[in-house]
Formats: sequence, structure tokens, C-alpha cells
Amino acid sequence: MGWENSYTPPKAGPASFQVRDTYNDGPVEMVSGPPPYYSAGPERELPPPPRGNMPMAYEYKQPVSRWNPKSWRKRTWAIIAAILVVVIIVVVVTPVEVAKANRYPDYYRLNYTLSDQYNGTTFFDNFNYFTGYDPAQGFVHYVPKEQAQQLNLTYATADTAVLKVDTSVGPSSVPDASTGRFSVRVESKTQYNNGLFIFDVKHTPYGCGTWPALWLVDPANWPDHGEIDVMEAVNQATDGNQMTLHTTNDCEMNDKRIMSGTSINTNCYNATNDNAGCGVKSAADTYGTEYNDANGGIMAMEWRDEGIRVWQFSRNGIPTDITAMNPDPSTWGEASADFPNTKCDIGSHFKNQSIIVNIDLCGQYAGGVYAQSGCPSNCTDYVANNPTAFTNAFWEFGAFQVYKAS
Repeated sequence: MGWENSYTPPKAGPASFQVRDTYNDGPVEMVSGPPPYYSAGPERELPPPPRGNMPMAYEYKQPVSRWNPKSWRKRTWAIIAAILVVVIIVVVVTPVEVAKANRYPDYYRLNYTLSDQYNGTTFFDNFNYFTGYDPAQGFVHYVPKEQAQQLNLTYATADTAVLKVDTSVGPSSVPDASTGRFSVRVESKTQYNNGLFIFDVKHTPYGCGTWPALWLVDPANWPDHGEIDVMEAVNQATDGNQMTLHTTNDCEMNDKRIMSGTSINTNCYNATNDNAGCGVKSAADTYGTEYNDANGGIMAMEWRDEGIRVWQFSRNGIPTDITAMNPDPSTWGEASADFPNTKCDIGSHFKNQSIIVNIDLCGQYAGGVYAQSGCPSNCTDYVANNPTAFTNAFWEFGAFQVYKAS
């Protein structure tokens, strides 16, 4: 219903009777005729009708629900967007990251056959003798084969091979050990690119100032071709054996691992943590006095594209398949150290590895922690002036066996 901008006076209707008092106090007179006309006065404009959706002044406005998106402000939309991002992260990203962290290679069974054996009186014939000052800044003189044999620092029998530190040169000797003590480092002539390595270790070296190791490396290409430390300890070696990888960049061990040892560092890159590598520590009886008193045991290291694993078996716990020379790592259970290929391309980081056995003195590692080891004096003075302190600083081995997957 609209408004009209005009006004029409009503037409006179039928006659009607009215009573009129002609005088204030006079008689009442009855008259007849049309009803009086009352003019609406001067014609006036009425307001125009409302336009479009403009509500009338009296129209009732329905309240807008706060759940109606049309009423939301920018701040509300920003909060909702942030909530959606969090939901996406929780629902999509988190499961992906969890799945990544739980990735693990398939160490399927491999058939191994014997490739190389180091044993008997010819044990050291399979090695080259490194000579000169130590690349790791040790306080040592590595001697050639002839001098090592003359000083009785290396020798082998039908069932054992020994490598040790010199105990003959003292403060009054000429020459003395003021620039370093005689020791030995041997490197296998054969280099390897994978395989299963079995080391029969009867005695491990220990003593203040010592830094012995049984390890694999490409001597001409470190760290480009990686390093695998199978046995390593320093000074009095009271905290067990350490197994470590050292590599170039992009090799980490911070995802799922199955092992009994304790991880020390997870980044294997040699330029991090002062070249500590990604180490794994075993129990106290896996190296040093306790290990030697139990007549040692077997170290087994499997190196394959899926990863590198190290087992340590006591003398009384050696698997029968090892003694039968038909080793099967798939039956050995949990490794002491596990270095899976999840975040490390094993094939590209480890190449052309020689087996190395040495006993360093002081140097970057043993010298670096000497002050906290409980040993007397300082490392170099102690090594130079105490030859008899190194009577336990020797390796004794049974045989080394290298198996290749067929």
C-alpha cells in the first residue's frame, strides 16, 4: 500500500439534524441540512515513499546471528584461518613426520661367503705399515715394519697377532721419547666397498695417554670416503667401547634405530661437534680391563647399502654360525650399534675402505680429555717419561675374516 501526494475533501453526505444554541441562554433550534465542511487547510506535500530496501522508521530489524559468516570481521577470519592451518598441520603434516621418523630399512637376509682371511704367522703380511708423524696430531712415532719387528711391537703366531706400544725408551734413553713414543699403525692392502667383517679381539689396549682404534677408512681420501670405527677408547677406557661413523655432509642418524648401545651424537658430518662423528657407546665391559679379563670376544660389522651395523659378542656368546664360518646376521638379534641409511646414503659416503689397527698417544682425542681422565701430570710428559705405564697398551687378535654377499 503506497502513499498519494494529494488530498480530496469529502463530499457532503445526506442531510442530518443538528442542534444549535443560537444564544448562550436562548432556546434550542433544530435545523436541517448537510453537515458542515471542515477544510483541511492549505494543501501540503506528504513525504515520498521509501526507496529500495530502506526500512521504514517503524520496521523491526531481526538481529544478525554471530554464526553468520556475513557478520564476521577481518580479525575473526584471521583467527579461523590460523585454526585451519593448525588443523592441517596436525592432521596432515604430523602423521607424515611421524612416518618419516619411523622409517627403517629392510635388512633382508644375505648369503655371505668368505673372501679374505687375516690369520696365523702371515697376519701382518696383509698390511702396509704407516710411518711418520700422526695425522691426528698424536704424540707418537709410527715405525716401519722392520723396526716394529726389531722392537717386538708386532709379531704373529699360529693363533694370535700382537700390536703394541714401545715400553723400552725412557727419559735417559738416547734418543729419548721427548718428541713422541714409538708405536704402530697398519693398513690393509686390500680395500673394500661393503661386506661382513669378523674380528676376533682377545685383548684391547688401555692406559693413560693411549688412543687405540680398530677402524676402516680410505687413507688417501678422508673424510670424502668416510670412516667406520669398530672399536675405540681413550686413556683408562673405563666407560666401554665406542662405535662411530665420520662422513662428509648430509649423513645423520636421528631417525629410528634398533640397537642396544647408547647414541652420543647423531650428526656424522666431520665438520660438526669437533669431528666427533655419530658415535654409539656400549657397556663398560665391552672394552678395557673387564673385556680383557673375560678373554675378549668377537666384533662383527656388516656394511651394506641398507646401513652399517656392529655386534659385539662375548667369548662365551659367539653365535655358532660365526664359528662355523657361515655367518648369518639376520639371526643375531639387536645390534650394539645401528647406522641405517634413512638419512645417509651409505653407498656414496663409504668407499675404498682399508682395515686399520693402531695405537695413538695423546692427540686430538686422548689429549683433549686427558685432564678429565684422572691421569697424572699432562699427557705428553706422562707418555714421554713413563715407558712402563704402557705394558697394557697392546692389541691381541685371533683372526680377521671378510665375507662378501653372494
